[in-house]
Amino acid sequence: MHPQDDIYASAPLRRLRDAQARVLAPELQRCFGTHALLLGVAADEAPPALPMLGSWVRLYLDGGRYGGDLRAAVDQPLPFVADAFDLVLLRHALEVSPVSSALLEDVLRVLAPGGVLALTGVHPVSGWSPWLRWHARGRTLKLQLPLQLERVLRHAGMEIELARRVGRGWPGLPATSTTMDSVLGGGYVLLARKQRRLATPLRIKPVKLPVPAAGRLSPGTRPNPALQATRDT
Repeated sequence: MHPQDDIYASAPLRRLRDAQARVLAPELQRCFGTHALLLGVAADEAPPALPMLGSWVRLYLDGGRYGGDLRAAVDQPLPFVADAFDLVLLRHALEVSPVSSALLEDVLRVLAPGGVLALTGVHPVSGWSPWLRWHARGRTLKLQLPLQLERVLRHAGMEIELARRVGRGWPGLPATSTTMDSVLGGGYVLLARKQRRLATPLRIKPVKLPVPAAGRLSPGTRPNPALQATRDT
């Protein structure tokens, strides 16, 4: 087990992860579909119970590989076809991934149009940031700024539905009110939906229909006076 795994299994971060899960729970209950992907930081990651989602694929970052329901290298694209998942849940995965930008780009590839991406992480502008880096024991953690993630997602055609800070402002602080959690919380949750592809209507080319020379039309059809005048001239 890597040192960062020990950190995410610690009591303070477990409390933060629980707070993030509570905030996301009512939002994810509205998700539906046949397949979902959970990508986390620990082997014991468990997906939320969502009655309108069929099945989950569970992965976790294990050094330079993904563990869980399958094994794959993290520096390779996710081994799934495009538009495979109706929900993708990233629990702190971007923080420990050595290829965080590529991972986010690939997650958007496997997310189906209309699907939901849920992200959680430690806020870099909080009391958790120095604590986390100190306990990482020299390992590189890429804490993501939520505002920057929002810009990246919007540029990729995602619609932001929820962006909120949660949890305690410092790992050792007692529980605070919901208002304080949302303003000074050490973690964040971000929810975005992939826009559906718009159907492009076919361009219909107008075709001129000649008036029969003998003037014979379908029963009940009256000739256009302009066409009649043109023909008479």
